[in-house]
Amino acid sequence: MAAILRVFSEGFRIFFLAAGVFGAGAGILWTLSLAAGGAGMDALPMAPSQWHAHEMIFGYGAAAIGGFFLTAVPNWTGTKGARVGYIAGVFALWLIGRIALWPLGMVPPMTAMVADLLFIPVLAWKILSQLLKRPKPQNMVLLSMLVALWVSNLLMHLEWTGLTDDTARQGMLGGLMTLVGLIGVLGGRVTPAFTRNAMKRVDMAEADWPNTPDALNKASMVTSLALPWAAMSGVDVLLAAVALIAGAVQLARLAGWKSFWTAGQPILWSLHIGMAFLALGLILWGLAGFGIGQELAAIHILGIGCVGGMTLAVMSRAALGHTGRALIAPGPVAWAYGVMACAALMRWVGQSVLMAVYDFTLMLSGGLWVAAMVLFLIAIYPMVIAPRVDGKSA
Repeated sequence: MAAILRVFSEGFRIFFLAAGVFGAGAGILWTLSLAAGGAGMDALPMAPSQWHAHEMIFGYGAAAIGGFFLTAVPNWTGTKGARVGYIAGVFALWLIGRIALWPLGMVPPMTAMVADLLFIPVLAWKILSQLLKRPKPQNMVLLSMLVALWVSNLLMHLEWTGLTDDTARQGMLGGLMTLVGLIGVLGGRVTPAFTRNAMKRVDMAEADWPNTPDALNKASMVTSLALPWAAMSGVDVLLAAVALIAGAVQLARLAGWKSFWTAGQPILWSLHIGMAFLALGLILWGLAGFGIGQELAAIHILGIGCVGGMTLAVMSRAALGHTGRALIAPGPVAWAYGVMACAALMRWVGQSVLMAVYDFTLMLSGGLWVAAMVLFLIAIYPMVIAPRVDGKSA
């Protein structure tokens, strides 16, 4: 009983655990379905590929976001974290949404829509109440990303319920670009900051620290916030243009972050690789929008390499720090970082280069995703069920 209460005592504990379990389970289900020619998903009210995209974004991605915000915002504002009852309740809403969209298709589409749209507003209300205790523009603006995530989800459901004719694609892209935009903003803060802190600990000269011109930081903020709304506009050329600019900005920022210095520190290089996939994926997406390259390949560079890789990096680091452990990636987590990157590259290679063995690369990429999630769970499970190792209170 004590362990169960502890899991719901802090947002990162239950939501990071849920993200790993759901990421692995949904990955297994999708990969097996592909191997069986789509068997097992016949009852869905949407195309199986739409279910897959939706659950990776609004299932896995939303769990990672929930755990991050419930953990980080109290630190930003100096407020108390959410109580056990709230965390258990909001987690139940997330879980109800997943059950409502189970591949058996037993829940009517309208009921599933209502159930699945409850989680984000309840989470956002808590985040807003905490941010208002110490409002800062750079933090308050993140609420617009939660709004974008909810609207994206709504657009997908509206098509599935028959209320609109063709909005699921806009919703899917809007949801993906919301996650990508959040990584552009938050990853763009923590990656150079954590690298700088590590350099300070070894007394490196300040001239060698990561550096980003203020103009690039502002451009990153603007383009990151614009990405989901450009996606939901349905104007493909607009999204392509914004993605190209955003990708170029992210690449320029990354160039000043001393990435090679982090080579021996998985807890750091995982962040840099995640940001590199962000830049690469956005540039590939922008080029595909202008007829150069494969759109689906770019989607998976962003979805697997950027979102998958960056969420593993941030969740594992946050779990280590908030359970009183040293910021050194355990072996399974370090392997998970590399395996996730390989999954992204394999998916891109199969879509763009080795098309003759596309089915094999698709299965392999799915297997690597699942392996990365299992490795993450092996490392994080002991952290989230046990008290802090330093004896301090949460």
